[in-house]
Order: sequence, then C-alpha cells, then structure tokens
Amino acid sequence: MSSIRIARPRRVLLTSAAFTSFAALGPPAALAQQARESLPPIEVSPAQARKPAKPAAGAAQSARRAAARRPAAVSAAPKPVVPDSTVQTPLNTNAVAESASRLGLTVRQTPATVEVISAETREQGYRTVSEVAQGAVGVSSGDNPAEPSAFSMRGFTNSQINTLYNGIKIGPQNMTSRIVDTANLEAVEFLKGPASLISGEGAAGGAINFVTKQPHTGPARNDANFSWDSLNSFRAHYGSGGSTNVQGLDYRFDISRSTLNGFADDTNVKTFGTSGQLNYRVSDSLRFWGAVEYREDRSKAYWGAPLVPAAFSGSHATTGIVSGNYVSNYNGTNLGAVTIDDRTFNTNYNVLDNRNVAQEVWLRGGFELKLAPDLTLKSQAYGYGAERTWFNNEIEAFNSTTNLVDRERFYVAHSQRLVGNITDLIWDTNIAGFDNRLVTTLSSSYLDFVRPGAANFPGDSVSLVDPNRGFYGLLTTQQQTARIDNEALSFEDRLKLTRSFALIGGLRVEHIGLDRNSTDKNGIVKAGFPFTKDWAPVTGRIGYTWEAVPGLTFFSQYATGADVAANNIFLLSPTQPLDLTTARTYETGVKHLFWDNRAEWSFSAYDIVRKNVYAAAGGMQLNIAGRQESKGVELAASIRPIEPLRLWGNIAYVDARYADYNFAGGSFSGNTPPNVPRIVANAGASYRFFTPWPVELGITGRHVGDRYNTDANVVTMKAYTVADVYAFVDIPKTAFNAVDQARLTFRVRNITDKRYAIWGDPFYPDQILLGAPRTYEISAAFKW
Repeated sequence: MSSIRIARPRRVLLTSAAFTSFAALGPPAALAQQARESLPPIEVSPAQARKPAKPAAGAAQSARRAAARRPAAVSAAPKPVVPDSTVQTPLNTNAVAESASRLGLTVRQTPATVEVISAETREQGYRTVSEVAQGAVGVSSGDNPAEPSAFSMRGFTNSQINTLYNGIKIGPQNMTSRIVDTANLEAVEFLKGPASLISGEGAAGGAINFVTKQPHTGPARNDANFSWDSLNSFRAHYGSGGSTNVQGLDYRFDISRSTLNGFADDTNVKTFGTSGQLNYRVSDSLRFWGAVEYREDRSKAYWGAPLVPAAFSGSHATTGIVSGNYVSNYNGTNLGAVTIDDRTFNTNYNVLDNRNVAQEVWLRGGFELKLAPDLTLKSQAYGYGAERTWFNNEIEAFNSTTNLVDRERFYVAHSQRLVGNITDLIWDTNIAGFDNRLVTTLSSSYLDFVRPGAANFPGDSVSLVDPNRGFYGLLTTQQQTARIDNEALSFEDRLKLTRSFALIGGLRVEHIGLDRNSTDKNGIVKAGFPFTKDWAPVTGRIGYTWEAVPGLTFFSQYATGADVAANNIFLLSPTQPLDLTTARTYETGVKHLFWDNRAEWSFSAYDIVRKNVYAAAGGMQLNIAGRQESKGVELAASIRPIEPLRLWGNIAYVDARYADYNFAGGSFSGNTPPNVPRIVANAGASYRFFTPWPVELGITGRHVGDRYNTDANVVTMKAYTVADVYAFVDIPKTAFNAVDQARLTFRVRNITDKRYAIWGDPFYPDQILLGAPRTYEISAAFKW
C-alpha cells in the first residue's frame, strides 16, 4: 500500500509582489476584467422599454469612484446606482468566476458561495497559493511537501477539492499540484461545496481555479517586482501586456524566477516560470487566441517535526503546538503524551541528497465566433505535459524503545500527458418574455500517466537532535500506469423570471474510463492487473438569486458532486472499492453591497453530506467511512468608512463529522476529518496617509482552531493566532521619472514569532508540519 502516498506533490508558491496591496499602482479593475473577457457579453433586453437612471449625486465623492459607476437600468422610477461588472467592489463580487459558472455570471449573480482573490487584492502580501487560500473565508492550507496545495474547505481536503488551471483539471490535486509563482496569476477563484457541474469528478468539496494573466486591449503596460526576506529568499518578476501595432492583436508575457529558503535547515525551493498569450480579434464576431506556459521547480524538502514523548523531551517539551497520547503508526511503540521538542524546530530529517523536481508545459488555443446576435460558439484545445520526481526520506517516527527517530525512504516519478477540448455553445433568447441564457458544453480529454515508484523502502534510525542525515541509498523500482479518458456533456441555464429574480441550474453527464496496470521490480504484471473500470456520474445544480433591493441579493442552491471513493483515481487497485462517492449540498445565503459601494458583506449557511467515503486510517492504510457530514456558516465583510481607512474580516464555523465509519477493531463515527478546524477567522485594517509621498500602514491577523492529524482524533494540533504588519510608500513620478508608479514595501510576517502546527498528513501521522517563524521582507514594485 506504500504507493498510495505518492499521490501528493509539493507546495505552490506565489510572488509577494503579485499579491501585495497595489490598488493605486495596479491597472484599473476595468482593465483587469477586460483582460479576462472574450467577446462582448450578449444581453437580451426584456420586453419593456428601458431608460437610463439619473446619475447618483454626491459632489463629495472622489473622481475615481464617480468614474467607476454607470446608471442602472429602470422601467419606471430611477433606482440607486449599481456598479457594473467592471467595478471592483470591497469583496470583489463583481468579478466573473469562470470556475463557478459558464454563464458569464458575476459572483453576486451566482447561487453559490464563490470568492475571487484577484491580483488587485494585495494588501495581505500573499506570496504562495497556500497563503492566498489562508486569506479566503473558511479555507486553511499547509505547505506539505508531498501535497503543496493542501487545502481544507468546508470539512473536505485533498483530492475532494478540484484544482483547476484556467478552468482545466489535470488530475487529482494531491498528485498533480506543484509550486506556482503568483506573479503570472490574475486571480485565484474558490467555489465552495460540491461543484462537479463545472469541473467534473473530484469536486465533492469544491474547486479552486488558478487564472493566469491575459492580454488586454489598450496601451502596453509593463511591471516588475523584486523582493528579499530575512531567510535570504529572493523573487523577481517582469510582465508586459497590451495592444500591438497589428490591428486587433493583443499580447501578454510574464517571466519570474525565485529562490525561496525555508526555516528548516537545508530547505529551499527554486522556481522558474514563463507564460505568454496572443489574442487576435479578426472582427467583432471572431477572435482567435493561443497561449503557452512553462514552469519548473526544484526543491529540497522539509517533512515536519516528529511527535516526541513529553517525558523524553523534559525541559525541551513545548506547549500550545500539539497535545494528546499517541502510539506510533510506524513502529508501534507507545509514546504516551506527545509534544514537539523545541530542539527540532529547525531540524531537517531528510537525506542530504533529497530532491523534488518538476517541469510542466501548457499549450492552449481556441476561438470565439458569434454565429448570430444571440448565438456564440467558443472552443479551446489544450495539451499538458509534466515530468515530476520525488527522492526523499519522508517518514520521521520517534521510537520510544530506542529513543531514536526511525526513517524510511520514498521515491516516485510521474510522466504525464494530457490532451483535451472544451466547446461551449451560448444561446441568449427570450422565452415568453423572460430573458434566458443557455450554455451547452461538450468536453473530452485523454490522460496518459506513467508512474515509476520504489519497490523497496530503505530505512534507518537517527538521533532526535543533530541527526546524521545520510543519503538515500539503494533504490529498486517498479512501474504503474493509468490511462483515463473522459467525456462530458453539460447544460447550464439562467432564466430571469423578473428583473430581480432568476432561476439558475445545470446538469452534467460524464463518462470516465480507467485502464490501470502495475508491474513489480522484475517487470512482471502484478495479480489483478491490468484492469479497467468505467463510471458515469450525473451531477448538477439548481438554485435562484433574488435581488430584493439594488445591491441586496439572496440565493439558495442544491448541488451535487462526485469523486473517487479510494482517494485517488491514479492509484486505484483491484482490491480497493471502485465506486464513486456522491455528495450533495443545501446552501442559502445573502450578498449585500451598499453605502455607495464602500461596504459589502456576505453570509452563507450550508449542509453537505458525502456518502461512501474512503479515508486514510494512518500510514498507508485506508478505511471505509459510510458517510461524512458537514454543516457550517460563513460571514465576510469589508468596509471603507472614510477614504484612508479600510477594515475587513471573515469568520467561518464548520462541524464536520464521520458517520457509519466502522471497521474491524473500532469505529471513527463521530470523529472529525483531519486538518479541519472548527473555526477559521481573518481580519485586517489599513490606513493610508495622503502625503506627497503616500504611505499606508496595515495589519492582518488570522486564527485557526484546533485540528486533528488523523481520523483517529488522538493527536490535536492546537489552535493558533498569527499577525502580519506592513508599511509601504508610493514614490511619485515627479521623484522617479523612470517609471509611472513605484512602491517600496516593508513587511513583518508572524510578528509575535508564534510557533504552531500548520498541517498534519494523515498518511504520515508520526510527524507534524510547523508554521514559519517571524520573517522580515522588503520588496519593490514598478509600473510603466
């Protein structure tokens, strides 16, 4: 069963400059939105005549806000001004989330909880995808080296959450995710709850979509970013985009490189990424586009600190990081009450010749054709290739008999090829006087996945303090293959019964075909292989949105999802259950934008049930859990009471439990899934001084509640609260003529130097990943 572990890649990184407060420096929100739009949206007018509303008064409003508004359509009396989809609101609900709907709806128009953290949302200084996720409502994550984008959302983790790249799924998140520099990202989208309608199998807990920067029409704009921190990490990025001298041809190009050093000894990540896209508008009715992207990362990994008996650590035992009594899953010794030894905070137990390496290439291209005023055809073809290698010691288990740390080596490599096509037909029409938009989508893909892995697992034991790290040693390999074909037909529709009330729903019929083979070290096919399996899940969503008054929208939905019962479709074997799990959610909520677009809040409540769950029981073992239930509420708000001051915060509560989770020797019914905190909260404030050289000061805080590292719930990763502070200064063009806009930023992360457990891998329950200590960072950003 060892092979099951390999399912998880590294960590996903993002440039601090990419997500550092830059509202004044960044391109207008309208420009960013335009870059993501294709052909102009098609609107069908209602039967009654329209006339423009009077513009809102308010001479005291700033020119920036006044320019960002447009009159709202009315049928009788003028209505308050409501911003159009190009205006960024405090919670970014005017953004179009491509991972949430193919109807071109904004977040506010979607009957689901969707969050878009865009490149304009930079005050929090997000550098990595993990950090972006930690700023989202109710989402937690950890930089697990085996699972770099390890997310927890609404009680679900790992491959229960789809990770998409520009709306395309490349495989289970816990096998295919890699380190990604945010410099090339325009936005990260979070769609919460079962969401298979859009992204297919794997979205029982939701979907997270990474959207790369795209061309815009207009003058060329360039930007460059540099940063350095107290761990001697360095990041650099250059990007450029705009219109060319060729009529209708727009471009975008980005390149970034970084060396990111960890707080543990001899740990680092080196990344390189470049991406480019060309859009060619032949006419108002036809556009072609093509994109290419290359990424690579090379790292020396940290796999966590071992759980140690508190009695053994003595005066070096810590409090507030972990608690509980534990019997080692690896060596079976009873550790009793456990702790993290303070002498291991910076210790790296990995072998000296460890390495994680990946190269990835994306090719995408397509067209948009307006067949008629109310009919648009969109199609894109894509190809993806990846080569990945892990070469590590991944187990660090304290042995209470020898008082040493037992280790075990692990090796795996991936060779992945994926090709596919997604075609949409968008039809805007009027049914009995009601506006209606229907999107029919046909998608298909073929994935070839070859996976050499270790056939032996060398091990040794080292001292807890100052271990002799040694080298990997003997390697004997075996091979596994997976070929997956996928075809899906889906329909999504929005019917506006009134100007303020809309029904939104969809249905997806999907076919998944799997061919698996596995050979031993001698190339002999293993028992039960090869085998094939087919699934045909049917998933969907039905809901409504009701704008009771301008800016105040109520919504509800019922949605379903499906994912593979046995953790990972690439690793299924004939002896494992081969059924799909099913998940459904009931959700209701409200989204409210008010006070002349200076304040916004949202609230949602949900009830999710996932059946036929196949869960990790510790180590490489898997158990059947009949059902997983998750109920919770989420609240987010942002307000700018006066122009210089911004306040924001969010809080989420979730009660996630297993039910009917019985197995030989016990039961986990009533237990909480690993890495699921009951409470997650974020808050922040910033104040801008409008001096000749504008200065902004800000603080952000985050609280994450208690979590467990396995389904057994015997070891608790204790709740923690951390805070960051920052200060930046905008250098006016009069002082620095070389560029149009320049900003210098100083940031302190984890200002109290809090020591805490950020993540626990249920497959490696003898060790805990620790969060980073206090670090200092300086950065510079330029636009011209």
